[in-house]
Amino acid sequence: MTLTELRYIVAVARERHFGRAAKACFVSQPTLSVAVKKLEAELEVSLFERSSGEISITRIGEQVIAQAQRTLEQAEAVKQTAQQGRDQLSGPLKVGAIYTIGPYIFPSLIPDITASAPDMPLIIEENYTAILAEKLKHGQLDVILISLPFDEPGIATLPVYEEPFVVLLPSAHPLCESDTIGDSELGAENVLLLGEGHCFRKQILAARPSCAPKHNDELTTQPSADGSSLETIRHMVVSGLGITVLPCTAAGADRYSQRLLKIKRFNNPIPTRTVALAWRKSFPRPRAINVLSEAILNSNPGCTEPL
Repeated sequence: MTLTELRYIVAVARERHFGRAAKACFVSQPTLSVAVKKLEAELEVSLFERSSGEISITRIGEQVIAQAQRTLEQAEAVKQTAQQGRDQLSGPLKVGAIYTIGPYIFPSLIPDITASAPDMPLIIEENYTAILAEKLKHGQLDVILISLPFDEPGIATLPVYEEPFVVLLPSAHPLCESDTIGDSELGAENVLLLGEGHCFRKQILAARPSCAPKHNDELTTQPSADGSSLETIRHMVVSGLGITVLPCTAAGADRYSQRLLKIKRFNNPIPTRTVALAWRKSFPRPRAINVLSEAILNSNPGCTEPL
């Protein structure tokens, strides 16, 4: 049994396909298939059920693969401890962030990290929470920036800041005359939201159900921004398609002239989210996590509350 064979079975389990697993491992499919069969023969169990175009994991296979993942993580920890034990701030740090955090924190965060840890370049990925969580657990990312709640076995979390939500409106909108915005006002508006899969969409609808897509006689469902980004939604607000709710760090009316966009606060209770760092408890570079946390707090705009 070798670490390479363990990497192969973990890849097959993740991809549910021998060809994609081989590509992810940078080997040919026959090489990977032979190695997997060799390991199954050595263990005297079938790890996978194979059928035309489909791969499923046997019950004993799930247990073996879970242990294989833990073994690979420990092996990686040994390597990182040896390589960076003398200096935990030496070597790349693989950082992930959800789409509604990354674009608004990285531009100010990276210069701070470059100054405080010049030998620790950041390898950055933006994605959905579920995908980032899987990559974190499999060692493809070292630390991720997500919104709480986030509860995964073997994962530590550190709340970094509390962030209020705000309303973004075209500057000519009648609600710009209001000091704050409440549910009654939102209920009468076309509120543009991110598509399914974005945790921020769920948070808005949980905090302010009046933001849900409206139905009326003229339009079956008002236009939405499903599958889009906060930046695309911002452009649609400027164009007059509707209003939206954003985390305060993403509001940035300065991206357009003040005559085009206005930002308004909510009535109490103001909806918020807690942004946190998450990393594997076995990660051998705690100083890197500390430096990242400090850089986030140093670069954070004044609209958030440090935790």
